[in-house]
Amino acid sequence: MSETGDHAGTPAGQGRPEPTVHQLRLLLVIAQELHFGRAAARLFMSQPALSRQLRALEQRLGFTLFERSSRTVEATPGCLALLPEAEAVVRAMDQLRKSTDEQDRGISGRLVVGAIGAEASMPYARAILAELHRRCPRLAIEIRNLNFVDHMVRLIDGEVDAAFLRPPVPPGIQLLHMAEETRVVALPADDPLATRASLTLPELAGRPVVDVPPEVPRLWWDFWVTDPRPDGSPVRYGPVATDLESLLHTVAAGTAVAFLPAAARVFFPRPGVAYVTVDDAAPCFSALAWSAAARTRPTVTAVRQAAAAVLAGHAGSLAAR
Repeated sequence: MSETGDHAGTPAGQGRPEPTVHQLRLLLVIAQELHFGRAAARLFMSQPALSRQLRALEQRLGFTLFERSSRTVEATPGCLALLPEAEAVVRAMDQLRKSTDEQDRGISGRLVVGAIGAEASMPYARAILAELHRRCPRLAIEIRNLNFVDHMVRLIDGEVDAAFLRPPVPPGIQLLHMAEETRVVALPADDPLATRASLTLPELAGRPVVDVPPEVPRLWWDFWVTDPRPDGSPVRYGPVATDLESLLHTVAAGTAVAFLPAAARVFFPRPGVAYVTVDDAAPCFSALAWSAAARTRPTVTAVRQAAAAVLAGHAGSLAAR
C-alpha cells in the first residue's frame, strides 16, 4: 500500500480515521511477540480477530506493518519507526487513566508522616491531617515520631513520605512554611534568670548550650542555638542530647540551657524547667517537608495539596495555641 496521500496534493493520512489506543496496544504486543498465535493468547482474543484489527490499523495508517510468511513475522521499516510513538501514546493514556481513576476514588495506599517533638499536635498539623483525610478517606496515614538525628535523614532515604519539622533544612528537602513564632530559652527552674519575663542573647553569653550528635545537620542546630552569636562569639556547648526529652532532662539537671519554639511552653511543661522569651533571637518557623525526589509521588502530592489548602484558608492563624 502506498504511503502517499489519497489524492494528489493532499498530505498523507489526511481524511483517514486516526488509530485507536486499543489498536496501538495490539500493535505493540504483536511487535513484541512476532507471532500472531502468541500475541492473540496474550491479548485474550482469537487470532482471526487480531488479524482483522491489524488490517484495520494498516488501512488507517496507509502502510503495511508486518511482513508475514508461513514461518515468520517481521516488522516493516514503517512499523519500526512507528513503535516509539505508539509506546508513548499508550503510556500517556495509561497515566491519564490512572490519574482519572485516582480522582474518581481518591488516593489510596499508605502515607508515613514523620514529626519531631510535638509537631504532629500543632494546630497546622492537625488541620492538614484533617483536610487530607477529608480529601483521601481511603489513604492510611501513619504518624511516626522522629528524633534530632533521623528526622531529616528519614525524609531523604524515603522511610517517611513527609514530615512536620522546624527549618532550616539541608539540600534535597523542600518545605511549605506554615507558621512563625518567637523562641524561648529553656533554663533550670532554679536559675536566677528563670524569673525574668524576657532575656537577650548577650545575657545568656557563656552559658553552656545543649548540643546534638554529629549526624545532625549542623546548619540546623547552628540556627537554633544562634552560633555564632550576633557579636561573633562562638557558642559554648554542653552535653549532647538525641531527642527533646533528653534535652529537657539535661536542662533540668542544670548542666546546660537550650533554645526552643515558644510552643514548648504549651507542649513540654516539665518539672525543673522554665521557659523565658529571648527578645533578640530570630523567629522560628514550622513547616511541612518532603524529599525533592518524592515531590510528585501521588501520596506526597496529596499531602502537599492539603497543606496548601489549609494555608490558604487559615493564613496567619496557625501559630501554636
